[in-house]
Amino acid sequence: MTDLTLIKRDFVQALDCPDDKIDLTKATLIVARLEYPELEINHCLNTIEQFIAQTQTRLSPTRYPLKIIREINAVFFEELRFRGNQENYYDPRNSFLNDVIERKLGIPISLSILYLAIAKGINFPMVGIGMPGHFLIRPEFEEVGIFVDVFNRGEILFEQDCQARLQELYQQPMVLEPHFLVPVSNRQILTRMLTNLKFIYLNRQEYHKMLHIINFILLLLPNHPLELRDRGLLYYQLENWQRASEDLRLYLALLPDAKDAGMIQEILQKIS
Repeated sequence: MTDLTLIKRDFVQALDCPDDKIDLTKATLIVARLEYPELEINHCLNTIEQFIAQTQTRLSPTRYPLKIIREINAVFFEELRFRGNQENYYDPRNSFLNDVIERKLGIPISLSILYLAIAKGINFPMVGIGMPGHFLIRPEFEEVGIFVDVFNRGEILFEQDCQARLQELYQQPMVLEPHFLVPVSNRQILTRMLTNLKFIYLNRQEYHKMLHIINFILLLLPNHPLELRDRGLLYYQLENWQRASEDLRLYLALLPDAKDAGMIQEILQKIS
């Protein structure tokens, strides 16, 4: 089997369990093998175990949420020196967990995946919050009412702070809809991370890498119409007419009233 076939097989196997049993760090590292085929995943997982052990030794006997978060923050940001990559946010290395571990740089979702792994390892389960434009995490028990912004050195936020952060991101008045702060599944976290990479590669015009990423998104979201459309348009760009036609026809079959149906039909006429 080719490297790509093996990587896809391993990714599918990682997903073949209930969502809460998915090993998020391992699945994320499998994705990183698209860029680094020789990546030793177990080496990275052992490094994360060392981070967990280092954090465990710093915990005080008093275990209430704010104190535990501050203790994790002290290890993660002060001792291990992780930080958000403000200077080069769209560097794809910010999305590959092995690079994040090595460079101590990441974006909200990749840093959060590491932070979640550490929290789980010290028996302080946390969940991802897929707020638009900025990924957050919070303790698993809802009544605490606090959120952690890992990109901003573990800043502790309350709901009104999330509202302010949202308006700051979009530079306009925004309503913090209740579903913005609902926990997301492991599959949703993986999809969001892959979607980030998809658009990074689109902007860099690295179309073959973008194609691999869309194929992985479709492993998470089989026959998702918009991903099929985007893959079909990508195949069209790459002059793979047969596969472009297959994807675009399936897109129209799934969404016959799509706003861009006319444009897609024109492309199909060109390549038929």
